[in-house]
Amino acid sequence: MTPDIRLSLVRFRFAPLIFKAHKMTNVINWFEIPAADFARAMKFYSEVLDVEMKEMPSPDGKMKYGNFPYDQDGSVVSGGIVEMEGFEPTKAGPIIYLNGGDDLSIPLSRVEGAGGKVVMPKTPIEEMFMAEFIDTEGNRMRFHSMN
Repeated sequence: MTPDIRLSLVRFRFAPLIFKAHKMTNVINWFEIPAADFARAMKFYSEVLDVEMKEMPSPDGKMKYGNFPYDQDGSVVSGGIVEMEGFEPTKAGPIIYLNGGDDLSIPLSRVEGAGGKVVMPKTPIEEMFMAEFIDTEGNRMRFHSMN
C-alpha cells in the first residue's frame, strides 16, 4: 500500500471525529507537519506551544502520528505531526501560521530552547504580528497574534 493510500485511510478513520458536517467557517480545517524524528518533533511542539500532544499510531506501524489538541465537534482548526515514508520536512513548502495566543512573544521565546531556530523576530504587519522559525525537523513555520 502506498503512503498516500495509507494516509488517506488514517484520515478517513479520524474524519468523523474532526470533520462534522457544518457550514465552513475556516478555509483550513486540518494540517500535517512532516517529521524526520517523531519523538523530537512531538517534544518540540509540546514545549513551544505548551500543549499536550496525543499519539495516534497507525495499525500497521508504518506511520507515527501525533495530534495537536482539537475539539471533536470540528469547530477548532488543528492538525498533527506525521513521520512516514513520503513526508519530508521542508523550508520550501507552504507556510503554516500557528496561533501565537495573546502575544506570540511567549511561544516564540521557547523555540530556541526547544531546539528550533528563530529566523524572523516578532514583526508588525499592519495591526497584527508574525514571527518565523524553523522547527527541529527543518520545517519553516510562523506564529501569528494580534499583540
